[in-house]
Amino acid sequence: MRPGLIILAASLVAASGADAQTSTTGVASSSSSKSMGELVSEGYEIKSAVPNGSTFIVFLQKDNSAYACEFATVASSRCGAIN
Repeated sequence: MRPGLIILAASLVAASGADAQTSTTGVASSSSSKSMGELVSEGYEIKSAVPNGSTFIVFLQKDNSAYACEFATVASSRCGAIN
C-alpha cells in the first residue's frame, strides 16, 4: 500500500468510529450498513482506495465478504456490502 493511502485510510478509520451511524453526519443508517471502524474491528482489511470526483471509495475484504465505503468528508461517509 502506498504511504499516502495508508495515511488516508488511517484517518478515515479513526474518524468513522466516533459518530458513524447518526443521520446528521450523512451516514446511511440501514441495517446492512456498517461504519469503517466496525468493519476494521471485525477483521476486514483495506484492499484499495480510489478517488471518485470529490469522494474516495475504499474497498475492504474479509474472507469471501467485501464492503465498499464512500467518503465525501471524514465525517460524511457510507459503507455497504458489495457481495
